[in-house]
This record gives sequence, C-alpha cells and structure tokens, in this order.
Amino acid sequence: MRGKSAKALVINIITFIILCIALYLAYQFYQRNNFNDFIRSEAQLHASEFKRDTEVKYSDVNSYKITSTEFNDAMFSKEVQVEPNTPYRVTCMIKTSGVTGDKTSSGIGAQIAISNTTERSVAISGDSDWQKIEFIFNSKNRETVDIAFRLGGTEGYAKGEAWFSDFKIEQGQAEEDSNWNFACFIFENTNVNIDNQQINIQVTNNDVTDIRNTIDRFETACNELSEGKMTAECDIYQIEAPITSLSYDEEFGYYVSPEDIEQQIKDIINENNYDHIFAVVRLGNEEYEDDIEIKDWIGLGSMDYYGIGFSNIRLPNSSKSYIYKYDRRVNQFPEEVFLHEFLHSLERTAKEYGYSIPALHDYKEYGYENEYLIGQREWYKDYMNQAIATSEGYVGLPNEIYTLKPAKKSNFEYAYALEEVYQEPQNVIEEIRGIFENLFRNIELIFEN
Repeated sequence: MRGKSAKALVINIITFIILCIALYLAYQFYQRNNFNDFIRSEAQLHASEFKRDTEVKYSDVNSYKITSTEFNDAMFSKEVQVEPNTPYRVTCMIKTSGVTGDKTSSGIGAQIAISNTTERSVAISGDSDWQKIEFIFNSKNRETVDIAFRLGGTEGYAKGEAWFSDFKIEQGQAEEDSNWNFACFIFENTNVNIDNQQINIQVTNNDVTDIRNTIDRFETACNELSEGKMTAECDIYQIEAPITSLSYDEEFGYYVSPEDIEQQIKDIINENNYDHIFAVVRLGNEEYEDDIEIKDWIGLGSMDYYGIGFSNIRLPNSSKSYIYKYDRRVNQFPEEVFLHEFLHSLERTAKEYGYSIPALHDYKEYGYENEYLIGQREWYKDYMNQAIATSEGYVGLPNEIYTLKPAKKSNFEYAYALEEVYQEPQNVIEEIRGIFENLFRNIELIFEN
C-alpha cells in the first residue's frame, strides 16, 4: 500500500507541475496576445504581427506592438461611444524603430486615427524614444467612432516597429460662440524643383500690402454677409522660410498641401486656437508663367490640417492683376477668393453633420450670376443665410453651422477622462476573465464570418 501511495503522490506532483507549467505558458501566451477588446486589422494580410510586449514598456502595463516587415497599413482599433458635436482628445505614448513609409509624406507612420477617415494625429517615423502623441477631433453627428492606433496611414504604407502604451481619452466642451479665429500665412518664397528645374519665386511688398488689405475686408465681409451670424478675426504671419515641396493633383495640378508647409506653421498653430488656416502662396509670375502646372485655380479649399480647415490662396502671376485690390471701377469685392474657400470648409462641415445643402459652385442652377465688380457676392449672402429660394422653400447653410467649429486645445480646459474605455485588467482574476471573454468573442466572430 505504501508503494502505491508513494507512486500516486509522485504522479500527483508531476501532474501538478505539468499543470503549473501549462498555466504559466497559457498566461504568457495571454500576456503576449491579449488586446483587451481591440480589433486587429491590416491592409496586406499577414504582413504585420501584433503582440503585447512584456519587455519594451513605458509603464507597468505591457505595451501594444505592431511589427511590419513589409509595407503595410496595420492597426488595432476599438469602437468608442461618443456624444454628437463634442470634442474629444485621445493621447498615448509611442515608440518607434526603423519606421519608414513607401512614399515621402508626413502622414505616414505611427499615429492615432479614426479608421475609414482621414482624421489623424501627427505620424511618427524613424527611430524615436517614448513620446506623447495627441489626437483631437470633433464627433460631429456621430454616436460611435472607431479609434485606431496605427502603423501606416491613409496616404501610404509603412514598415518597421511601433509600440503604443498608456491610452487615454477625454471629453471636452464644445464652444458655442460664432467668432472664428483665422491664421493667414503669407509665404514670401517658393523654392521648388519641378521636372529637374529649380524655380525660385518671391512675393513682393505690393503683394503683402494687397493681402493685408484684403484680409481686413474679409473680416468685415464675414460679419456683413452672414448678417451678424459670425465674426472673423485673422492673424497674419509672413513666413520667410521657403516652400520647398508642392503636392500634385490630376484635376488641379500643383498646389500647397498642409504637409508641404507643416514645418513652418506647426509651432504657431500649436500655440494658438485657430479655426481656419489660409496659406497664401506665389507659384508663378511673368517670368515663370509656364513652369509650374496650375490648372486654372486661384484658391483651393475643403482641405484640413489635423481637423482645422485649410485653404490655398494663390497670388496671380501678373503684377497688374486686380484680384486682391479694391477698385470701385474694376473690383469691389477683392475678398471673394478668401470667402469662397472658407465657405468650402463650411460646406464640407455641413455635409459631415448630415445637412443637405446646395453645392457652393452651383450658383447658376439657382438663378445667380457672376456679376461685374461684385462677382458672386449676392449668392454668398443668400448661401450664408439659408435664403436661396426654391420651389420647396429656402436652402443654404444652416444657422448653427457658425458654431460648429473644429475641436482644439481650448475645448479641454474642463475635460474629464473616460477611464473605462482603455482600462487594463487590474488583477489576475480580471485577466482570466479577459481570456474567456476574448475566446468567446473570437468564436462569435468565426460564426459571423
């Protein structure tokens, strides 16, 4: 009997040891692969690896790691419930190693984003130690958003290693005022290489004077044409550092995108609370009239710089142009280009909030004309006041559009954190519960697919 008891004891000890090892290995697997409700996705399947890193960490919790050995757009994301028309701020710590993009763009790298949109934070590339990244957005008319921590981007793919840690989301307070703050950047120099030809173009003192006068008129026009529904204040910055790259589009030719001038404007924008940005550039003159392909535009709008409206204002090639000069016999509405491009941003915002409005360019369909001396001034006035007459009533921008401004840092003076969204397991019991929840969730996804 003693022999059998001893043998049983040995078997029990061995079984216990095996069970402990199995549990330890299972726990280690869980530590590496538990993503706490995050969904992992990639544009190129099996080109990226998702892991929880127990060694490279910013704090006590394991970091979330994406490794892409090939160029890919990989992310882990979680759907978050939000309140409509509310500013939110998402932050996290990011570390990178060998991150490169498949094309030259500041929008490719490790970043925070809303999946299936162009809304994103700054993107980190190369080799970088832990740094805090911030992503601010407005929920607009959405009730849920899919917040992604991403290695890649909408503009291209990336490869390398990226670690993400210490996630936080905060809800801010939307502004209710209708005073819009504008930043107007006048770039004094454009030094670009187009088709192996170096082109150097400068603005003149007369250009600067014209733009400053036109900006003053733009501020007045916003108040007058909206019939007091909005006011405008514009800070003007003259930027000596040259524009050295241009973006290209088949429809518009060469233009200045936010990425082309980000280095020159980012510090100014970060230190202030602007609602819209104008980038005033010269891309041609009499001498270089045919060197840069520009397909008949003097202004380009409906772009954004991290959620803030962004417009190009191009100076005319001819020094004799009266586009930005007031003259009662030639041009009584020189601020039209600025107003037009700003209205493109309001048009875009209205559509994002679900409003049905006329297209800004469809003035002729509603019986308006491009009039001598004042251009489309009457169209803009009715457009801004929802006073365009149709057989079904009056249409145009809704009155509330003037308070639906982009989210910015000033919205978070009294922010509060939504701590439950990214809460990590606090103990072994919660971790074990997470194992089974993830198991059942994966089973459900298998059957759904």
